[in-house]
Amino acid sequence: MGLFLLRCAVRKMWKSHSLYAAILRTDLFFRFIRPIHPMRVWRSVQVRSRGMLQRPNDVSEARPKGARERILQSAYRLFSSRGTSQVGIDTILADSGCAKASLYKHFRSKEELVLAFLEMREDVWTHDWLEAEVRKRTAEPAERLLAIFDVFDEWFRKRDYEGCGFINILLECEMNSPIHRAAARHLANIRSIVSGFAQDAGLERPQQFSEMWHILMKGSIISAYEGNREAAGAARTAAEAALAAWPRKAQPAVA
Repeated sequence: MGLFLLRCAVRKMWKSHSLYAAILRTDLFFRFIRPIHPMRVWRSVQVRSRGMLQRPNDVSEARPKGARERILQSAYRLFSSRGTSQVGIDTILADSGCAKASLYKHFRSKEELVLAFLEMREDVWTHDWLEAEVRKRTAEPAERLLAIFDVFDEWFRKRDYEGCGFINILLECEMNSPIHRAAARHLANIRSIVSGFAQDAGLERPQQFSEMWHILMKGSIISAYEGNREAAGAARTAAEAALAAWPRKAQPAVA
């Protein structure tokens, strides 16, 4: 049966002068090659590279084949570097090589595309870059809190430093809009990571601590965006003093 199908493919190839078309017209391709969704391939590359991102804007170098994934990849890069208000749909389509009909098939509006960008930003920026870099540098929870500013220091000094996408969007969009609420939720998730480090370090009131720590983080990001590339170092100095003064849970007595 396999030989018969192969002969059919060759015969049709001669008729169409297109090997690709000949393969698609036979059952051979569908019988022996398992279809793989392009998004699955793209995300698998990202998962394998978790913790290895050199910059917070890095995404997989493997260009996804699906229209949705190409559009989202282009939107991620453009929104991160220019902001959502400065990037139009036509710019994203030109960068992705997709038609407008394809975009509106997967995203009913620009707002929906921005919401998808925020989800991806949390994966790539918050988890694959910031959290992974901090965890890679030290296993000590208290040192991880300070390592956040070491990671920021390297980020602030890069030529393509673009600020925090979540903060940028909060400043661009209407208060209490769906996009504003989504960006605020993603910032809350960053505080949750800090709270987890504080809990592991044995600090009292880890939630309250994370709110204070996050203010230092956001302040340094904005200061760096103003042009102060030493902002992370200054924030780290303040953070060290705050960490030393913060009460810790009593350690159980050793019998």
